Amino acid sequence: MTLQLTTWRLPTRRFTVSEYYRMAEAGILTEDDRVELIEGEIIQMSPIGRLHAGTVDRLNHLFVVRLGDVAQVRVQNPLHLDEYTEPQPDLALLVPRPDFYSSGHPSAPDVLLVIEVADSSIDFDREVKIPLYAQRGVSEAWLVDLNAGTVTTFRDPAPEGYRTIVTLRGGESIAAQAFPGREFAVAEILG
Repeated sequence: MTLQLTTWRLPTRRFTVSEYYRMAEAGILTEDDRVELIEGEIIQMSPIGRLHAGTVDRLNHLFVVRLGDVAQVRVQNPLHLDEYTEPQPDLALLVPRPDFYSSGHPSAPDVLLVIEVADSSIDFDREVKIPLYAQRGVSEAWLVDLNAGTVTTFRDPAPEGYRTIVTLRGGESIAAQAFPGREFAVAEILG
């Protein structure tokens, strides 16, 4: 007889952010583990390919040069959303703080814009992380889809997701809501 797990779900245990960090302190998780905590589950992140890495580096450069005087740019570092969730977005533009968030990871009110760059992780980013940012009140998110050659903006967060979603292509321009006068060409974001 074969047990079909699809008919019932085994009980799981959610981990808190503090337990997650204790696992790292105990050596259960190491710096080499590419994981993030999503809704109490430790999720293995996709390996970073060269196109993804190059796009994140390009965006980092663009944002530091054009917005570094009004925002702190954070690359692939934790964003504390609640007791059970601490994703690591590819980039985040943050409200500037003199300590550069060394006293604690930023939370949703600190975020001016969060950006996910996706190729192999597109479904997870679109279906899990973007809705999560909306539910936790992150005001704006961008999804850079390297496969489709698009940048999708998500604005007006609500518990059911973002209410305003616009997909842009190569010939168009985009500006973060927090900085409407500072536009970026979609083509330069995509490279």
